[in-house]
Amino acid sequence: MRRVLILGSTGSIGTQALDVIRDRRDRFEVVGLAAGRDADGMAAQAAEFGVAERATALGADAAERLVREVDAEVVLNGITGSVGLGPTLAALEEGRTLALANKESLIVGGDLVTALAAPGQIVPVDSEHSAIAQALRAGEAHEVRRLVLTASGGPFRGRTRAELVNVTPAEALAHPTWDMGRVVTTNSATLVNKGLEVIEAHLLFGVDYDAIDVTVHPQSIVHSMVEFTDGSTIAQASPPDMRLPISLGLDWPHRVAGVGAPLDWTTAQTWTFEPLDDEAFPAVALAKQVGRAGGTYPAVFNAANEQAVDAFHEGALSYLGILDTVRRVVDAHAAPGELTRESLAEAESWARAEADRAIAGA
Repeated sequence: MRRVLILGSTGSIGTQALDVIRDRRDRFEVVGLAAGRDADGMAAQAAEFGVAERATALGADAAERLVREVDAEVVLNGITGSVGLGPTLAALEEGRTLALANKESLIVGGDLVTALAAPGQIVPVDSEHSAIAQALRAGEAHEVRRLVLTASGGPFRGRTRAELVNVTPAEALAHPTWDMGRVVTTNSATLVNKGLEVIEAHLLFGVDYDAIDVTVHPQSIVHSMVEFTDGSTIAQASPPDMRLPISLGLDWPHRVAGVGAPLDWTTAQTWTFEPLDDEAFPAVALAKQVGRAGGTYPAVFNAANEQAVDAFHEGALSYLGILDTVRRVVDAHAAPGELTRESLAEAESWARAEADRAIAGA
């Protein structure tokens, strides 16, 4: 039985993880919970799973303390945003298996995170990176030619940049496939989320940015692919259901029977793949730029985007202004030499202030 601590228990990832665990009490035991805004929801979860004394509201240090104090084998980090960095570092330092849905902590933390992680200690929960991890088992590391991340294209797939001028927040939140929170859903509309996933793939799998591509696959059935040096491509395909990658994160590399429905091969289906339009959706190219720059650049990219997304939903910034603001902040950034938690905090604070200045002048 695996002892699981869930951070972000009332969010999309956390609630689906509890769905996986609920009917498999002989396989998983919830040993702690942390949540942000929904205190009542967390209290109900804690009562159901018998961890009332090991449940806490997310705060600056609360989740990190919980990681260090609770005897968990697996820490599922489903927190949204760079606030998840502290718990990610704590989980690695304490020797826990880290089921990582909080991509921002890896992207922002960069070498701080990867330097702490033992081989196999980080198990990705994002569907794309879970797909890659599964496909990589088909060959050796030296046989990998490139990684191909799939993107649904979001609600604005096929639109030109000119056709995106008057996009509203409600339109940006109308994702055709996934049900996610405001920030992640907006990031999926701008493809910032896919840009962050490119950086995450580089850090998780050690593949150069030139060998990581993005293709648009609106059906969201093929979750990502690995191309090998002999010309073969291994793809992981399944209906879009996050419970599958979550279950793998909880008990990697073992599969949890019955957690998801398989594809129905008795019905006709069409899967399409399209090239990414970098002019309408420049986020992926910008993310590769900041990923190559390294240091605190990814933290600046992420923080500026979070500010811009908030401004967009508050009516203070246009949809296209989100990436325009992020690019301005990234271009103005001068990275410090040493990457530390302190330098990351300073860079994020500067980026948020710089983004606010850019938004005010927009």
